[in-house]
Amino acid sequence: MAEHRLAPGDEAPDFTLPDADGNKVSLSSFRGQRVIIYFYPAAMTPGCTKQACDFRDSLASLAAAGLAVIGISPDSPAKLAKFREKEALNFPLLSDADRSVLQAYGAYGEKMMYGKTTVGVIRSTFVVGPDGRLEQAQYGVKATGHVARLRKELGV
Repeated sequence: MAEHRLAPGDEAPDFTLPDADGNKVSLSSFRGQRVIIYFYPAAMTPGCTKQACDFRDSLASLAAAGLAVIGISPDSPAKLAKFREKEALNFPLLSDADRSVLQAYGAYGEKMMYGKTTVGVIRSTFVVGPDGRLEQAQYGVKATGHVARLRKELGV
């Protein structure tokens, strides 16, 4: 499986995916504002919960700086709804069941886990500028401490 990775300056691949309530959300509807898109392997697992809660707790300061947050995983909308209720998440969680958006962003492929090569979601974060181009493309991020580091990089 060929890895393609996006880089700052690239056009962010547009997408339309269902959220936890089954409503369609398109990246293009965020044009004109900055958006943090983060891809995570699975709702309700420890690392993904930690990362989602960090985004939740940082949302007010991110929003004040003009940044929206979108989380994307292969989970079903029903599972995302449970995750949102359980953790009181305050930003859209989108379902990429066929992994097409994950692949468009290079966030799905081979990764090392516990010394073994597996194929799956590569925890990744992208910052999309108001013009729809990537300001940042970060692959293989760690769940813990990631949001704090991202805020520092963004000066938020």
